Amino acid sequence: MTAKTNRTTNFMKALPKNIFSGFVVSLVALPLGLGLALASEAPPISGIIAAVVGGVMMSILGGSNVTIAGPGNGLVIVLLGAISTLGNGDLYQGYLFTLAAIVFSGVLMLLLGFLKMGRLSDFFPASAIEGMLAAIGLGILAKQFHIMIGHNNEHGSIISLLAQIPNGIFNLYQDYYLEELIAAGIGVLALLIMIFYSKLRNKYFQLIPAPMWILILSIAFSYVFSGVNIPYPMSEGYLVNIPDNVVSSLAFPDFSIMLQKNFIIAVFAITLIASIESLLSIKAVDKLDPLARRSNVNKDLKALGIATAISGFLGGLNVVTVIARSSVNVNNGATNKSSNLFHALFLVAFVLLFQEQLKRIPLAALAAILVYTGYKLATPKTFRKIAKIGREQIVIFLTTLFTTLFTNLITGISAGILVTFIIHVLLNKSISLFLNHMVKPNILMFKEADGDNYYVSVKYFCSFLNFYKLKNKLDVIPENQNIVLDFSMCNFVDHTVMEGLENYTETFSMKGGTIEIIGLDKHGADSRHPFAIRKILPLAKLNPIDRYFTKRQDLLKTTAKEFHWSYLPQKNTNTGFLKNFVFFRTRQIPYLYNTLANKEQNFKLFDVEFTEGAFIAREVVKTTVMHIQLQNKIPIFTLDKEGLLEFIYGLAGFRDIDLDNHPDFNKRFYLSGENPEEIRNVFTDDLILFLESHPYYHIESNGSALLILKKERLLSVQEIKAMLYFGKQFCQLVQLVSTRESI
Repeated sequence: MTAKTNRTTNFMKALPKNIFSGFVVSLVALPLGLGLALASEAPPISGIIAAVVGGVMMSILGGSNVTIAGPGNGLVIVLLGAISTLGNGDLYQGYLFTLAAIVFSGVLMLLLGFLKMGRLSDFFPASAIEGMLAAIGLGILAKQFHIMIGHNNEHGSIISLLAQIPNGIFNLYQDYYLEELIAAGIGVLALLIMIFYSKLRNKYFQLIPAPMWILILSIAFSYVFSGVNIPYPMSEGYLVNIPDNVVSSLAFPDFSIMLQKNFIIAVFAITLIASIESLLSIKAVDKLDPLARRSNVNKDLKALGIATAISGFLGGLNVVTVIARSSVNVNNGATNKSSNLFHALFLVAFVLLFQEQLKRIPLAALAAILVYTGYKLATPKTFRKIAKIGREQIVIFLTTLFTTLFTNLITGISAGILVTFIIHVLLNKSISLFLNHMVKPNILMFKEADGDNYYVSVKYFCSFLNFYKLKNKLDVIPENQNIVLDFSMCNFVDHTVMEGLENYTETFSMKGGTIEIIGLDKHGADSRHPFAIRKILPLAKLNPIDRYFTKRQDLLKTTAKEFHWSYLPQKNTNTGFLKNFVFFRTRQIPYLYNTLANKEQNFKLFDVEFTEGAFIAREVVKTTVMHIQLQNKIPIFTLDKEGLLEFIYGLAGFRDIDLDNHPDFNKRFYLSGENPEEIRNVFTDDLILFLESHPYYHIESNGSALLILKKERLLSVQEIKAMLYFGKQFCQLVQLVSTRESI
């Protein structure tokens, strides 16, 4: 059976699930599309147009698998500002001008896709993005809360609308207007449904999403009055306005002011926020994909650009990828892009078949859905989450939040980026660290010859400014492979990078691969949070190191507990015992740290930092070493891969020792020592078989102890466990020979 036939068969098998998922998503998309359009002061149908066009175009041209496209939360306050500003008070004319801006925005997004700017979101600090999203949430909540309680004519800035909320509630009880009270009752009930829906565990009730329950109940409420021949106590001003003939009532963009400054600013603002929201959503949905597939973000940007331009021409809002509807899509079993198409087709069916019913939806019901959405974006939990990461993150978050609330989104996110950079400079007490190394190559990547690991080393600094370089390297590595990511030569790693690497770690884990971060054990942090900023500490400040525990150190501590060993992360300057080995004889060893040891202290495994060379050629090397104290004396020898350290040990007076009847061993290993005959007695057939069936290690004996190391870099926890096993087995075989000889 061909691959094409297999794909067709799999597609047909998954079709029922994708149809059902598309239907469920449409139940969520219908009220949200209407509500987001109303929140933007655009006609309600414009939100549905965006969802339909987005669903069709993304399913055909998109590069993601289970994302859903349509109007997004993040664009509400941008579009609202554009419609209000461009129309100079005439909201409908402002809407037509904004449609033209949306078309241009689509063209720009298409261009970004061709320029492979899918990494755009990587250049924004994570806390600044959180602050921007919180500001968007407050912006949605500020306007929609008043509509939810029946006050449809409240206008003003986000701050003023938030300040008016207490008066709005108070006036509701002071001024008795039946329509407002009924609208407020519907709005509050709808909000309660949104809040408590997840707490209801009835599986049949949960088949219909909360927003659709709100529409069903509010429409049913209007039919109650019709059934008893009582006039519905809500006028058209409190209900959704859907044209009788949607096709003939389509609005078209007005390009007459396209050269004006406000128009150009609106285009760039819409493009920026749409791109960021889409890219963040794609990244988040990839983590939800049960098949752990990675989206082609540049292809998605092109598709979103085309969909947005078409939507604008037809009177629709921007098309972005949306996390909430995509989550619903995944949770209902979607496996491919067809669910996006079916969600669009169901929306078309709803509008054509239930036009009369849609006109009975109270604006207050839709506003309640958006109030809840806005609150979720700006929940106090977000503030607490940011605070746990570090104090500097709160400064970035609040700067972006308040600047956005008092100005606009572009100014807000720009302020967040600037403050982040200033904080990074202050933390490092150096601007040259960033300016001198910004464009320099700082990532080394290769596949290690003696194992299955990819080794990636990062130098200088790694922050939101250059994270894309590291991501470019990680993206070319198959996700079922193992990566050792080394930051030991990196002075500074910011919160955006730490959070981004956690996403990569989860993705690799789902595909059977691993990413283990090493080299951060000497870096300080403002908090114990795993995403906290990491900054290299001078030697004098290294103790107590356990305040800055990394994930690797936590794993080492857990490993020690599992095997009833001790673990000491602190530095230890007692390194004289290493000078008894040839490898360290000419090297400076200031201290060792991260020491694992058994209770009898006959073996220790630790990280060590040493220097070799002098002056300009001086080099600092970090590695992981195992030291085993022997019970019986054995010959002094060194063992390594043939040709690796032959020159060094030749200078020390050692010569390669050949073993009889083991030509393969003689070819692969360099064995040297002072007493060849005694060494040959130690290297029995069993020991040689053991060595030939394991990866290469550098092994030294000084007569009373063994030194084992693998690479001149720090080892991952997996590699440490392998070294521990190897060392204990090797020691047992050697001691067995020495015990026999002593008898």
